[in-house]
Amino acid sequence: MIVPDQHFDARIFEKDVAMAAIRSGFGDGLVLAGERDPNVVGLCADLTDSTHMLPFKEKYPDRFIEVGVAEQNLAGVGSGMAAMGKVPFITSYAMFSPGRNWEQIRTTICYNDQPVKIAGSHAGISVGPDGGTHQAIEDIAITRVIPRMIVLSPCDAIEARKATIAAASTGTPVYLRLAREKTPVMTTDDSPFEIGKAQCVWDTSLGQPALEPQVTLIATGALLHQALVAAREVAADGIGSIVINLSTIKPIDEAGILAAVRRAPRVVTVEEHQVAGGMGSAVAELLVQRMPVPQRFIGVGDDFGQSGTPEELIAHYGMDTPHIVAAIRDVVHV
Repeated sequence: MIVPDQHFDARIFEKDVAMAAIRSGFGDGLVLAGERDPNVVGLCADLTDSTHMLPFKEKYPDRFIEVGVAEQNLAGVGSGMAAMGKVPFITSYAMFSPGRNWEQIRTTICYNDQPVKIAGSHAGISVGPDGGTHQAIEDIAITRVIPRMIVLSPCDAIEARKATIAAASTGTPVYLRLAREKTPVMTTDDSPFEIGKAQCVWDTSLGQPALEPQVTLIATGALLHQALVAAREVAADGIGSIVINLSTIKPIDEAGILAAVRRAPRVVTVEEHQVAGGMGSAVAELLVQRMPVPQRFIGVGDDFGQSGTPEELIAHYGMDTPHIVAAIRDVVHV
């Protein structure tokens, strides 16, 4: 059952669950961060509406810069403004920032420890018809490898709003991973969020009747919803589980993950990203050193994306609920 302290929306398993784009939560959060701190500025590479930076531009036109289709320059200007005391949010599609300007982010921003916030919109394959050229499924890998970078992957629009506000006050470089399509809104205003903390959002030991967890599901981004649906489905067959929302991929919550895996020592990681170098890899790096256990990885396997509807692509690349259920059953029988 959903852990009561997480204050999730009671409708998350219903057909009428609220839907909203995670990038819209970023737009809301950026306006709120701007209200709290006059040093917050917005910079965009010609995608102001698509990245949902438009509300910030309209409210604070003197704190917004349109850099144009020049993502490397976007990172350089952002770094310079940070060095002068500003809190810059730089935005584009994730395929272009941090995809195209990775070296500038590494050297100009992170090497110099400038607190620039990189908001990568349209991440994952659920961009759909835009095709493989615009589907960023390597962005977690290339950002979490850079020293000093915090990597956030909110699960819904409300959590994206909280993550954006929190990012503004870190004093460090931050990468915010944002999806384009509308996805289920699972959290509420009362749901806890803290950078660096994983949340245990499902625990069958709290159900009636109680079911001791055998598997720890660790999910990030919008696929948390698919993981929860899968957890509920296998519970009906007597397989207990814990579900972790890992919205901070770096720094990873070692204590939170180890506490869950200690109780349920089989792991399935779920992410809309390449398996190589992604969130599941970060979890594996931790577990192989501290608590080696069987693990299955849900994600894209050494492949590019392609055109299709989001639902078709999520299923084609093995990231939908039936594939998660199959991975759970497989790892339980190891």
